[in-house]
Amino acid sequence: MSFNAANNTSLKSLGSFITNTCNYTNKPDFILMGLTDSKEIQLVLSVIFLLIYLVTVLGNIGMMLIIRLDVQLHTPMYFFLTHLSLLDLSYSTVITPKTLENLLTSNKNISFMGCFTQMYFFVLLAATECFLLSSMAYDRYVAICNPLHYSFIMSSRFCSALLTVSYVFGAVDSTVNMICMATLDFCNSNVIHDFFCDTSPLIALSCSNTYDIEFTIFFFAGSTLLLSLITISVSYVSILSTILKINSTTGKKKAFSTCASHILAVTIFYGTLIFTHLKSNKSFSLVKDQVASVFYTIVIPMLNPLIYSLRNKEVKNAVSRVIKKRESSGQIRK
Repeated sequence: MSFNAANNTSLKSLGSFITNTCNYTNKPDFILMGLTDSKEIQLVLSVIFLLIYLVTVLGNIGMMLIIRLDVQLHTPMYFFLTHLSLLDLSYSTVITPKTLENLLTSNKNISFMGCFTQMYFFVLLAATECFLLSSMAYDRYVAICNPLHYSFIMSSRFCSALLTVSYVFGAVDSTVNMICMATLDFCNSNVIHDFFCDTSPLIALSCSNTYDIEFTIFFFAGSTLLLSLITISVSYVSILSTILKINSTTGKKKAFSTCASHILAVTIFYGTLIFTHLKSNKSFSLVKDQVASVFYTIVIPMLNPLIYSLRNKEVKNAVSRVIKKRESSGQIRK
């Protein structure tokens, strides 16, 4: 219910943006230059990206199904993990199919509205994931630092509220980004030196004075990252302090293991996101930024389900239980 409400908010925001920018519908298409001009390298990259995308789809759908089918995983932590998988799946789908089309065909064009729509959902999903990861950090904080009141604090209503707030903040961040970008004039060139529509390469094409636009986008993107990072940092400082007070080595290892997957996912996601976006758009570096962009738009959505499954005994046990349950039900039918 909360996801649908948040999704409706983002769609209404996008509809408002499209209405307010109807004068741009007759603009010429943008041309996505992609990652390389070499046909051989394009073929290799298309195979790699296709395999990554298939693993991303199977991994994230598989994670959602396992959590859905196993009753023991119906907890706040796995509630958030379900939506993280949904975000990663959507995140990858916004970027990868168009990238594969550019690599496999001679069609490098993307319509003006298509480009802005891709950018809208890209920013929406990225910002939402930031706040979702901070919600997951808070969940771990309550579980380790206040375990006796965990069920009361992390109620289903509160978890749904955190999820809704994540989507609302993501929608606000994305809408502000779109409004700012809609004020720019693209009169120099329509060639985007990247494989998808992002703010940095688009701003580089503008012949307008972009100082105020860059500042506004930087402020909102920075606020999103800063607020979520502060929440994550405070949560883990408290968690670390609590773990160090545990006398038994076994207890410490168990507490650390419950946070290890989330820490790894946060480090990878925020590391590449900060490297790419928290700097001036005029300092856009084609090679370095494209490598970072490939990592967090295509690779990370594949890594998250692997991180949470391979490093998590509860998920492994859940997979085993689901398989055994299916096998036993199949034998009963026979």
